[in-house]
Parts: sequence; C-alpha cells; structure tokens
Amino acid sequence: MPNHIILLTLFAALLHASWNTLLRGGTDRWWSMTIMCITIAVICALAIPFIPLPASASWWYALLSALLHVGYNLCLIRSYRSGELGQTYPIARGSAPLLVTCAAAMLAGEKIEPHALGGIVLVSMGILVLAFRGRKLALPNLHYALATGVFIAAYSVVDGMGVRLSGNALSYTVWMSALWGILMPALYIARRDRKSLLHWQPGVGRAIAGGAVSLLAYGIIIHAMAAAPMGAVSALRETSVLFAALLGYLFLGERLTLKKMLACTVIAAGIVIIG
Repeated sequence: MPNHIILLTLFAALLHASWNTLLRGGTDRWWSMTIMCITIAVICALAIPFIPLPASASWWYALLSALLHVGYNLCLIRSYRSGELGQTYPIARGSAPLLVTCAAAMLAGEKIEPHALGGIVLVSMGILVLAFRGRKLALPNLHYALATGVFIAAYSVVDGMGVRLSGNALSYTVWMSALWGILMPALYIARRDRKSLLHWQPGVGRAIAGGAVSLLAYGIIIHAMAAAPMGAVSALRETSVLFAALLGYLFLGERLTLKKMLACTVIAAGIVIIG
C-alpha cells in the first residue's frame, strides 16, 4: 500500500473518531446527530447535479441502507447516554466484523478460517474487558453498543451489494447519504417537533462540523479503497478505536488506563486479523 494511502486512511480513522467525540460531548445528542445528518444531506444535494444517477437496481439497497443508518444513529445516541467514548466506540466498531463473520458462517455456510477465528477471539476478549469490571457490568448500555455493531454490520453488507449494482460507487454513496440525511430529521420531527429542531443551540457549529467531518472521512476511505486493497484499507481504518480512547481522554475527561488501551489494541488487532 502506498505511503500516502496509509496516511490518508489513518487520517480518516482519526476523523471518524473525532466526529464521535463531538457527538459524545454534546448535551442533546439526538439533536446534534440530526443536525449532522442535515449537513450531510445538504452537501450531497450540492453534489448530485454533477454525478450520474446510480443504476435502478441499486435504489432499494440505498433506501434500505439509509434506514439502517438511522437505526445505527439511534443506537449510537442511546449507547453514549451512559457509556464512555473509549468503551462504547470500540465495542460497536469491534462487534461489527465479528458479527458479519459469524453470520456468514451460520447463514451462508462460509467457512471460518483459523486466522479469522483467532481474530474473533481477540475482539471478543477486548469487548469483555471493556464491558465488565470483574463480574459486574461496567457498561450499563452494553446492549445498545452491540446493537450499534449489528446495524454497522447490516448496512455494510447492504452497501456492499448496492455499490456493486449501482455502476458508480460515488453516485450510490451520495444518494444513500442524501436519503439518510432526510430520514433522520423526518424522524426527529415526528418524535419531537420542528420547532425544537430549528431552535438554535450552543452546539450547532460543532454538530455541523461533525457532519462535514463524517462525510469527509467516508470520502477519504472511498478514495483509498479505489487505490489500494479494500481489506487492507478497512483493517487500517479500524485504528479509529485507539484514536477514540485517546480523544475521550483529551477532550471528554475520560480515564485512559493501561487496561483500556490494551483492550482497544486487542480489538484493533482482532479486526485486522479478521479482515
């Protein structure tokens, strides 16, 4: 892999952890996430006139992925209610490839290679270390963090199928993200109201920045995957779990213990091995 692609992928990992830090640090995280999604939708709408339509066969996949992204957002918001960034983020990111690998074995009859089995063991060990303190649950909202991983795994599979049918990966990504950016505020208005969405809160600049950063991070990964092996790029991207622990310590006042860093390192190593 070229050095500039390695650096770009690491930068994307840092950006991904950064927008999660912005979200975790907010007070009204549902509102912040909705503003992030609106920002994404606006940026994608500006890009749409300059790109071709994705093939019609991929439209249902784009819609399903947008719905799954909304579910991912809601579970992520809920998991951050009581969980630290340095706990919740690695569990959510680590459980996704673990779940995809296990589901492929159970539902599609795919054989789990010995190295992938070793990766599964490492990820599972790291998650257990972060989730438990002795015999007690250290993360009360563990089920929401794991549900976030389920949604990540689900939309990853759907996007993988949709992109292949779209004829243009950029077009598919932009249209899917635009749909996602529309569905999230629609749900917010249905559950709350339009007035609270339009109410100017102190964190609006941070939320807008988070939306732009998340889209930039995804764009960098798309570019990297076009220039280097997808497996290598995906694996390197998951160093974001280490960045999350560091950012939580630097900006959110979370504890950065040796145990936490070792657990995050084990999860990142397990994801690399699975990938």
